[in-house]
Amino acid sequence: MHTGQMNVTSERAPLTRVPLSDAPRPPLDLHQPPWPAEHCEAGGVRLHIRRTPGPADETAVFVHGLGGSSVNWTDLAAQLSLHAQGIAVDLPGAGRTEPPTGYTFDLADHAGTLAKFIAGLGHGPVHLFGNSMGGAIVMILAAKHPELVKTLTLISPAVPDLRPFPNRMSDPRIPFAMLPFVGSRFRRQLAALTPMQRAEQLVRLCFANPSLVPPHRMDETANEFAERAKIAWAAQSLIGMTLGLFRAWLVPPSQSLWRVVPQITAPTLVIWGAEDKLVTVRKAPRTARLLPRGRLLVLPRTGHVAQMERPETVARAALGLWEAERTGGW
Repeated sequence: MHTGQMNVTSERAPLTRVPLSDAPRPPLDLHQPPWPAEHCEAGGVRLHIRRTPGPADETAVFVHGLGGSSVNWTDLAAQLSLHAQGIAVDLPGAGRTEPPTGYTFDLADHAGTLAKFIAGLGHGPVHLFGNSMGGAIVMILAAKHPELVKTLTLISPAVPDLRPFPNRMSDPRIPFAMLPFVGSRFRRQLAALTPMQRAEQLVRLCFANPSLVPPHRMDETANEFAERAKIAWAAQSLIGMTLGLFRAWLVPPSQSLWRVVPQITAPTLVIWGAEDKLVTVRKAPRTARLLPRGRLLVLPRTGHVAQMERPETVARAALGLWEAERTGGW
């Protein structure tokens, strides 16, 4: 099968090549609704998931970022559906997965929970995808459980980036809402926002060009905000996940995520939007360079969620990775 090549350059990064597959893909349908949802128990873990039909001999598992859910993978999962069945998860505390009592929301706990779930599925090693916080989680999983991961695709993974936080949130009041005493006032202000206002804030932060998001996708995002507002554990879980990510960034160097990256042995594709506002693309070269089998693809005019903003391009690159893994060419 023919494999195209794309030259990729980035600040302080050497020239590398990422295979782009010409394997068949369904036409992009931005009106595709979210995939069918269910609660699934595997490996003693119960998660809410969305399944994409596809060949049973290959499985792709998709892991969302902070504040996201399984619906973040609708279009990419569709693009890959001719080559693998898809399972997009809601992490504990996100989407419709209620967190167990005492769950800490640390990245290592998420990784351990996800590893148990994937092993319990019994599908063999999977093609693992992670965006943002989900990218950091699957890095830990791949380092600790290489037997579960056939390939790894990281989309703007949340590696340590300690620039001022308020400028990198959908609403600058969010950090203040987590504080004791004064936080209640900010929480009331945030609660007064309509679901559509929150959706618009999120899209402005995560997309390079928010105007390209179709109206029905905006409605889906607003509906998710409205649904989560009715879930008793949702708000506290979001705070827990946010603090869990910050804790992972603030640990001593010996425990840093940067020490995890070189331990990943799976063929790994790093995809970053050149206009990512949340985790700067300047972290991309270091991330790819530390990976023993890593390559880097930087996408112009793209923000933090390339799988949503450029699903066709991400699918071609991921299929190129899968193809190269099969032939030993990565």
